[in-house]
Formats: sequence, structure tokens, C-alpha cells
Amino acid sequence: MPVAIITGASKGLGRALAEALAARGWDLVLDARTPAVLKETAATLEAYGTRVTALPGDVTDAGHRAGLVAAARRLGGVDLLVSNASALGAEPLVRLEELPPAGLRRALEVNVVAALGLVQEALPLLRAARAGAVLTVSSDAAAEAYETWGGYGASKAALDQLAAVLGAEEPGLRVWAVDPGDMATDLYAAAVPDDDGPRPDPVDVVPALLRLLDERPASGRYGAPALLEGPR
Repeated sequence: MPVAIITGASKGLGRALAEALAARGWDLVLDARTPAVLKETAATLEAYGTRVTALPGDVTDAGHRAGLVAAARRLGGVDLLVSNASALGAEPLVRLEELPPAGLRRALEVNVVAALGLVQEALPLLRAARAGAVLTVSSDAAAEAYETWGGYGASKAALDQLAAVLGAEEPGLRVWAVDPGDMATDLYAAAVPDDDGPRPDPVDVVPALLRLLDERPASGRYGAPALLEGPR
């Protein structure tokens, strides 16, 4: 069975994708910072009959990243690496003049440095896979100038560039940066707590990610809405 590592997998888009892959028979290595929530997620996914290794921890910890890859190796390798864990830099978001440098550093460490560190750790297994792929979760804030989204957007723009270069350097892999669009997630609620407008459920975005896995388009940056609406 194929094996996926998914960070930030206890809720939101990470959990929704994990459940879709479990339903397809994938084995999973899951990361999140909250042990109890991650344990509950793992129990739900094991009901599909798949093997699930749930490792709570912080992706900025090199030892934790090594543990995720070691767990995947025990399951058979790494066919898909999903960097979904994210940090905002400030909760709620603030204008750049108020953004704490420590918050920006945290966003960069989680969203960029840790994502690259995990790729580096998993790269030998990804290269050895029959169809190895890396999927990084981006944001429209990486490409558009939204007030208060500067620090987070800058970190996601940096992640997009890392994904683009990785795709050029590793032609044997597929490397996709995906902007999922608006979603009702805890991350967005923390970013803009006063905005209670309706937003799509992360489950509704998962078919876009599955389309990438099914069709394996060229490495690059993709928008989930276009993947959901485009011809098949």
C-alpha cells in the first residue's frame, strides 16, 4: 500500500485528506501538536482498515521530523509528503507595523524551514518510490496583498518558491504547491476571529488534491478551485 506523511493532520484540510486517503487504502503517518485530538483522528482512520502511525509533536523539531520519516519507512516508504502544518505569526493577524519579529520567525520556521527539513529527511524514500510526490499547502495570501496577512503570506510565498525549485531539481518527483482557497478552519478563525461568514468545508477541497494524485500533472502551483472546476 502507498504511504503518506501528512503534517497538521488532526483537523481541517489535513484530516480531511487523511480520511480520503485512508478510504483509498493508503497507510498514513500523521503529525499534529495536540496529542488527544491526533489520537482521536487516528482511531477514526484505523476504522478504514489502514495502518496509521500518529506522532504528536512540533514540525520545527528535527528529531520529530526524523521520527515521522522513520515511521513511514517502517510502513514501506514515502509515496506522498504533505506539508500542511501552518503558523500564522500572530493570532489574530495584525498589520506589518505591529507584527512581532518572533511571530514572523515562528511562521517562517513552521511554514518554510520545517517543510524543507522534512523534505530533506524524506527525499531518499521519495526518490525510491514508484511515483513520489510532495504537496505543499499554500495560500492566496502568498500571491495577493491582503492587509494583515503580510507575515503569513510572505512565509507561504517562500514555501511556493521552495516547491518550485524542488520541482526543477527533482524531475523524477511531482512537487505541487496548492492554494486551497477559502475554507472554514480553526486557522482562519484564529486569523480573523470577527469574520463569521460562511466558508467551504475542507472536505470540499479534497477532491482537488485527489485529482493531482490521480492525474499527476507537472510540478507547479495549482489552485484548488480551478482543479475542481476544470475539465477532466
